[in-house]
Amino acid sequence: MEQSNAQTVAKRSSSSGFALFQRPNESLATSQRSGDATHGQGGLAEPRQIANVARRLVVISNRLGNIRDLSQAGGLAVGVADALAERGGLWLGASDEHQDSVASDQPLIRLERLGRIETAALILPREDYSLYYNGYANSTLWPLFHYRLDLVNHRAEFLAAYRQINARFAKALVGLLSGNDDLIWIHDYHLIPLAAELRRLGIRNRIGFFLHIPFPPPDLFVATPDHEELIGDLLQYDVVGFQTETDVANFRRSVQATNSTTFDTNGAVEANGRTVLSKCFPIGIDVDSFSRMANDAAEDVQIDSMRRQILGLKQIIGVDRLDYSKGLPGRMQAFARLLERHPEQERAATYLQIASPTREEVSAYADIRSQLEATAGAVNGKYADLAWTPIRYIHRAVARSRLAGLLRASQVGLVTPLRDGMNLVAKEYIAAQDPADPGVLVLSRFAGAAEELAESLIVNPYAVDEVADAIAKALVMPLDERIARHGALLKRIRRNDAAEWRRSFLAALAGEG
Repeated sequence: MEQSNAQTVAKRSSSSGFALFQRPNESLATSQRSGDATHGQGGLAEPRQIANVARRLVVISNRLGNIRDLSQAGGLAVGVADALAERGGLWLGASDEHQDSVASDQPLIRLERLGRIETAALILPREDYSLYYNGYANSTLWPLFHYRLDLVNHRAEFLAAYRQINARFAKALVGLLSGNDDLIWIHDYHLIPLAAELRRLGIRNRIGFFLHIPFPPPDLFVATPDHEELIGDLLQYDVVGFQTETDVANFRRSVQATNSTTFDTNGAVEANGRTVLSKCFPIGIDVDSFSRMANDAAEDVQIDSMRRQILGLKQIIGVDRLDYSKGLPGRMQAFARLLERHPEQERAATYLQIASPTREEVSAYADIRSQLEATAGAVNGKYADLAWTPIRYIHRAVARSRLAGLLRASQVGLVTPLRDGMNLVAKEYIAAQDPADPGVLVLSRFAGAAEELAESLIVNPYAVDEVADAIAKALVMPLDERIARHGALLKRIRRNDAAEWRRSFLAALAGEG
């Protein structure tokens, strides 16, 4: 970051024990008046009365999104950045920079402002962050919440680091709040205990939590020894949001199983002296923006599309992070079964799988990479010739603008996770299509998007032959049926787009609906 726009915390308050934060172009005295001065009493100043102005939004996520280039950002970054731009506010997340040792328990933060949005990058101890992120978050909670008990690794040092890092986030945030009228919106499984930590520090603000991944049923959730503490943490929020009605139901059942508390017909429950609302808020995308991006495909994407048209090849595409929850080995096996069960598709279809690297420090991800490379090699070795490569497998990040063009140029979108919170690739594939000649979406019944996207070809990703037959159906589907299905799907993703997601959640958090 530019030194003129970013500043590391360098001073402390002797009365409160918190670091004093000096924002760009702001005097230290102003910073003290806006929030730090009252921390010694265990709370914040009374809410500021601002007539006819939306309440300031404070967003916290594990990492900050790239607000400088939203064209390359995912659904969370786009939705959050737009909400912050509308209201003005702050986004706090972990910095890419780490401390090699814990020299102090005081928060170290780099602040930067871009228009009405201020970002705060929290610098955390390297070892503790790894135990929190690669350990508890992604070796315990991620497999648990994706129904993979066989991969759950529960270790005491993981949990200790998870709670310690959440406590550091809380301590940093207290110094950045401007009053009790700030709306606090916390994102995802990395930060479940954050509201509880903030309440311990005396924060009385409205706090909302949104889970971007699935929530498991109670008989699986109890597999982690600290499940009761996690339920207690979630009941410290005012609003707890989920991707699907299934996830909401699983959460409510887990709460009832843990402490015999029942929800009313509106999804609310009384806990810790407050009303906690649980509700489904399906996340969406900016449909028009993604459609324009897809229409303006890069030149090499257009050339590749023309080449396939000349050869009479149709393209099947999958776009995923390299994660065991995405069902990628089964997907490749389904394509191989397509060639066996429907030999007319040999040299008539090609499968492009883009699997960007993720969490490569976790052993389960290295295993899935080896499995994919072996499967792709075996299929290509069996079927490929000089003019046709059945599977094209790309294991690297691809620019979002290029992905949009590739989705538009593909006749089948293959989205078959074994379990997924929502899966925005499914919605992006719909938005990318040419309405006059759209492709067909083949979608797992275990993706959250399946609750909304009924006109896609819904499949069981565990049934390889079923997926293969659905791909075959998609490849030969008549134009009028493709247009009808796509029109219904497009209408639905427009109704539940990114703007509606943030509007509905923030209205609930503000107590407006």
